[in-house]
Amino acid sequence: MANKIIPYGKQHITGEDVKEVIDALMSSHITQGPRITEFEENFAKYVGARFAVAVSNGTAALHLAALALGLKEGDKVITTPITFAASANCIRFCGADVVFADINPDTYLLNIDNVKKILESSPKGTYKGIIPVDFAGRVVDLEAFRKLADEYGLWIIEDACHAPGGFFLDSSGNSGNAGNGKFADLSVFSFHPVKHIACGEGGMITTDDEELYKQLNRLRSHGITKGDDEYTNSEVFANGGDDHAVGYPGWYMEMQYLGYNYRLTDIQAALGNSQLQRADDGMKKRKEIAKRYDGFFSGKDYVLGQSGFIEGHAYHLYVLEVKDRLGLYNHLREKNIYAQIHYIPCHLMPYYRDLGWKEGDLPYAENYYKNCISIPVYPTLSKEDQDFVKNTINGYYEK
Repeated sequence: MANKIIPYGKQHITGEDVKEVIDALMSSHITQGPRITEFEENFAKYVGARFAVAVSNGTAALHLAALALGLKEGDKVITTPITFAASANCIRFCGADVVFADINPDTYLLNIDNVKKILESSPKGTYKGIIPVDFAGRVVDLEAFRKLADEYGLWIIEDACHAPGGFFLDSSGNSGNAGNGKFADLSVFSFHPVKHIACGEGGMITTDDEELYKQLNRLRSHGITKGDDEYTNSEVFANGGDDHAVGYPGWYMEMQYLGYNYRLTDIQAALGNSQLQRADDGMKKRKEIAKRYDGFFSGKDYVLGQSGFIEGHAYHLYVLEVKDRLGLYNHLREKNIYAQIHYIPCHLMPYYRDLGWKEGDLPYAENYYKNCISIPVYPTLSKEDQDFVKNTINGYYEK
C-alpha cells in the first residue's frame, strides 16, 4: 500500500471512452464535426441550460464569456481570491481591473456581504460584473447574487469548473443546478483530467441567452460568421464583383469580430460525451467518499475546518483546514499520498501584488490558505485507499 501513489484527483478512462475516441479518429471529421454539436446538446440538457458552446479549455471559456459580455479596458469586475488564477485573469485579458472580495470562512465561497460593501462604496456604474466561483464543487447561492447584480446593473459569469452536477436550493425549494442559465448570464466549465468530465483539455459555456450564444460561437472561431442574414458586405462583393450574381456563394464568410481559435476537437468531444454518460455515477461515488471523510474527521481536534457533507456539493475537492498543514503535507507525500493545496490566494500572486494588492487585504482568504489541504477524492478511489488516507492523516497527529 505504501508504494502505491494516491493523487488528490485523477481521470477515469474506460473501454467505451477509448472506443468513442477511436471512432472519432476514424471518422471523416476530427475537428469541426458533428460530435461537437452532440456534446454541446447533451451537456446543455445535463445542466438544464438552453445553449452550450464547447471550447478548448476552461480558461478559454472564461475569456470568451468576458468578451461576449463586452468587458473592456477601464471596466471593473469583482471576484474571489480563492480560485485558480484564470477566474481573475480573464478580466485582465480584456484589459479590465480585478477587484477581489474576501471569502466566507465557513463556505470558502465569495462572500456576498463583502461584495455588497464594495458596490455600496462606489457610485452605481463603477462595476460591470461579478465572477463567483463554485469552489471545490460547492455551488454559490446564485439567486442571491442575481438579486444583488440586478440592483447594480451587473452581469454574472458563474465559474462552475468544479461543479458540473452540483446545485443549490433556491428560495422556491428548487434545485439551482450549476450552469442552468436561470441566474447567471453565462456559466463556464472545465474538462481537465482531474475534473468530473475529462476531455484531456476542454471547456464549455452555458447560457439561456440566444444572442450571447451566437456571439460566443463567433468569438471561438476567429470572429467569423457564415450566415447570409448576418453578412455586411454586398452580394456583388462576395461574388467577386459579378453584378449578375444573386445570393452569397458557398465559399463566402466574414470575420466581423476579433475572435480566437478556441475550438474543441471532435476527438475531445467524443471522449467528453462518453464521460458525460456516466457523470451521475461519478457524482454518486464522490458523495459517498465525502460522506465517509465527513464522518471520520468531524470532531477531530486537529481539524480546524472542513467541507462537511452537503447534498448539492459536487466534490471536485474535499478540503480540510488543519493544524501543522506543512507537516501533514510532507508526511502524506512520504506515504505517496499526493494531497494538494487549493489555492494560493490570487491577490497575493506576484502579478497581482504588482497591481497593488498586499497581505492583510483579505484576511479570511489568507487565513484559509495557511491551513487548507485537499485530500484525495475521485470516483475510482477505493474504500481501502480512502481508509489508508484517513488513517495516515490521523496517525500523523496521534503519533
